[in-house]
Amino acid sequence: MTTKKLDHSIDHGDKQVSAESLIGEFKSFMADAEALIKATEDHPGEAIGSIRNKALATLAGAKESLSNVEGKLLDKAKVAAEGADDFLHRNPWEAVGVAAGLGLLIGLFIRRR
Repeated sequence: MTTKKLDHSIDHGDKQVSAESLIGEFKSFMADAEALIKATEDHPGEAIGSIRNKALATLAGAKESLSNVEGKLLDKAKVAAEGADDFLHRNPWEAVGVAAGLGLLIGLFIRRR
């Protein structure tokens, strides 16, 4: 039963890493889009101005949403870390056994290369 909990936390960690990289890429994309929008400030015209204002408003909303997602991701990471810490304190010998087993498997895979 505890193995399932451990496997679930590993899957959650992979999701967290991919979510963090996605957030980083999205921030980079938003910065590039914002720079592109600001580069069009010199072009007169009501149509371009309207599109620019709409794009800036969309970017502002996306930044706010990204900030909320980051906060939720951070909260989930803290909960997962607290859960892992609690598990280790309640079951130290199981944790040592799992770590030794993983070390053995990693050693076997390295030796086969």
